[in-house]
Amino acid sequence: MLRRSVMLGAAAALGAPALLRATPAAAQAAAAAPAAPGFFRFRLGEFTVTSLHDGSRLVPLQGLVRNAPLEEVQRTLAEGFQPTDQLRITFTGQLVDTGRALVLLDTGNGPQAAGAPIGRMAGAMQAAGIDPARITHVVISHFHPDHINGLTQADGSAAFPNAEVLVPEAEWRFWTDEGAASRAPAPMQPLFANVTARFRPYQGRIRQGGDGTEAAAGISLLAAPGHTPGHAAVQVASGAETMVYIADTTNRPELNARRPDFHFVFDMDPVVAEATRRRLLDRISAERLRVAGFHFPFPGAGNLAKDGNGYRFSVVDWATGV
Repeated sequence: MLRRSVMLGAAAALGAPALLRATPAAAQAAAAAPAAPGFFRFRLGEFTVTSLHDGSRLVPLQGLVRNAPLEEVQRTLAEGFQPTDQLRITFTGQLVDTGRALVLLDTGNGPQAAGAPIGRMAGAMQAAGIDPARITHVVISHFHPDHINGLTQADGSAAFPNAEVLVPEAEWRFWTDEGAASRAPAPMQPLFANVTARFRPYQGRIRQGGDGTEAAAGISLLAAPGHTPGHAAVQVASGAETMVYIADTTNRPELNARRPDFHFVFDMDPVVAEATRRRLLDRISAERLRVAGFHFPFPGAGNLAKDGNGYRFSVVDWATGV
């Protein structure tokens, strides 16, 4: 049953072009220049965190949540002052400067055609004055394309030529299993090939780790399965301050944190994903930790408070930027 859920979930989420294709409104938005360079900095203890915006895209709401009628999804979005005809999915990675290491958490969608509304992380990095060659570590939460395609440049070479890449061992095991690839539904099979291509330039510099494995001092993996078999969050701790980068544990917080019971079509095992979501969000809210999410509104970081059966997200105060 678990394998069937994994396979069917992935096929539904990643093999349905109509679901993931940008809408006409997104195409129009892509033609407009961004309002400002997509980066923001804040302090976390002795660390400096730079949020790097990779753009956004619009997807239709129909079919996005598997276990609730469209009207209920729309009602939840309206409560969060969001449009109810489609969902804008944003993409934001986080770069942590510890003083000894420069650690990138996920790499974004990678190079795109000119004018695309996504794939803007490299430009944000340049605007922030960050040389990709100086990045010492890349931590990958999971192997969906919007998280790993930025590992390579347009010619297939390494975008971060001097970085070690830390990956969740369960995620690596699944996506490099030739048997799993051969049994996967046809729409899912290109994902296995994409994993091979994106990690190829890093052979000899890939390290697998489990729950608690450190990328650098103060930065460690947290097991967070469900979205994918080996999906991981990342804990960043400096002094008395801690941030949990939850990657895709939730999608937009106005929807998936407000209603942690919603099963998004992107989750390969939605039951496990919901249990993981509740566990992590309970801890973050109870301990009053900083939170960052790959699909949270830019700059993708803030705090969560328990609110009824869900959680209320408050974005980081821009006045605290450095």
